[in-house]
Amino acid sequence: MSQTTAGDDEPRNLEQMLDRFARAERDERTGKVTLGDVLNEVGRRSFAPLLLVPGIITLLPVVGDIPGVPTLMALLVLLVAVQLLFRAQHFWIPRFLLQRSISKEKLDKAIRWSRRPARFVDNLIKPRLTFLTQGAGIVAVALACIAIALAMPPMEVVPFTANGAGLALTMFGLSLMSHDGLLAALAFTLTLATLFFVYSGFA
Repeated sequence: MSQTTAGDDEPRNLEQMLDRFARAERDERTGKVTLGDVLNEVGRRSFAPLLLVPGIITLLPVVGDIPGVPTLMALLVLLVAVQLLFRAQHFWIPRFLLQRSISKEKLDKAIRWSRRPARFVDNLIKPRLTFLTQGAGIVAVALACIAIALAMPPMEVVPFTANGAGLALTMFGLSLMSHDGLLAALAFTLTLATLFFVYSGFA
């Protein structure tokens, strides 16, 4: 599954991902940035960055709390994860999803707030337990992400669970990007906990 291997032009850690978010050009007329603009900066050939984008957006303060955002990000995760399972070499994303936009001002504010936590996280991640980020491990991550995506729409009415989903997606993306299997294991645990809270909220 070569599509999960970061290329030379792809971000290598969380802070570099935020740099790509910040580089996304806004529409001068509307002052907004589209999801397509962000993905053009991040790249669409590898699973890890495409997983990190919805994870970070859902997790970002202000941005992730906008009604409907978790559901849209869930759709992106579902599309990408399913295509990975079918061994897609290039990930297709529908135009209506690429055209979803957010205020550049709000995005920049959220990015500035996230810089320090991102640097802290980047100092902790490193290659270890790499079997969890290769082969069958990648398939397991994709299946976990599908489960998260399917549960994200109802998460909008269960407090804090969407943030848990965003954190799990971010951890999965980072684990694949850095080959950190320990981070992947923690993300699996967080996924189970988040899904349990969602189920409990509707039980």
